Amino acid sequence: MIRLSLLILLTFAGTIFSQQAKKAKAADALPFSWVSPLQNAEWAKKILPPTAKHSTFKSPSMGIDVGYYIYLPPGYESGTDRYPVVYHLHGGRPGGESKAVRIAGYVDAAITKGTIKPTIYVFPNGGPVSWYDMPDRKNALGETIFVTELIPHIDATYRTWGTREGRALEGYSQGGRGTTRIMFKHPHLFLSVAPGGSGYGPEKTIQDNDGYESPSLRFLPLGYNTWDLAKAYVTRTDKPALNVLIWDGTKCFNYEFNLKYSAYLKELGIAHEFLSIPDVPHTDSGSYDVKGDDIMRHHQKTFAQHRPRPSSQASERR
Repeated sequence: MIRLSLLILLTFAGTIFSQQAKKAKAADALPFSWVSPLQNAEWAKKILPPTAKHSTFKSPSMGIDVGYYIYLPPGYESGTDRYPVVYHLHGGRPGGESKAVRIAGYVDAAITKGTIKPTIYVFPNGGPVSWYDMPDRKNALGETIFVTELIPHIDATYRTWGTREGRALEGYSQGGRGTTRIMFKHPHLFLSVAPGGSGYGPEKTIQDNDGYESPSLRFLPLGYNTWDLAKAYVTRTDKPALNVLIWDGTKCFNYEFNLKYSAYLKELGIAHEFLSIPDVPHTDSGSYDVKGDDIMRHHQKTFAQHRPRPSSQASERR
């Protein structure tokens, strides 16, 4: 009887989120690779600034290459300064570092205009089920690879500040969900965080149904969702503060649940800002078209308070 009730509830939840479920199912059918650069080189030149490049590192745990895109600000190659870093987590499933790299164009334009200070942006690969750890599958620890392997690689390879105060996290849709889980689970890594367009509805389904997002997809039970992790963060005695910005378009199918999640954070006493983007549907680039500067400025406010003195900028890292 309990099992039957669970299946009925999951079927009902699946109907509510049918639009998202259909998109996720279609994306899951695509082949996955931990190295997924843009395939069309000419098109890549058109949409990416010249200082954005694809690179890889060898995963210590998996023994295979993992891809990422990195945007280096103008002057990086000819100078010795260190820079803060923003990690942008792509949406969709499965993962692919090329999925959100076009955001680098907005960053480059903002730096050129003087809207933001020179900043490194990294666009990682989220793994087979983007930004989730799936320990029952081979090479499918999307969150762990990002947190324990990619971030140390970036700090060791490039001239970053290498500190929590100089490291920001943002993401959209599935990447917004990943941003939210990671920022509450690993608050020691980031100070400025900005999840956007997040599917907090499916995350609520996961919370209410022992890890099941749908009858065929189960994540780790016992609190591995945005709702429980926020509550767990509040109860931590050693929790560092977070500068949180939640953002979404008013015509996005996730917008109402973003409002509900914002209200939930207020109930928990978690301070944050909420940025409504007028008349924008579910799209990261569309959101950046309208309010990208505001999203980028959110991180810059934190960086400005902790920017190191010029005398401490020199580094032997390339």
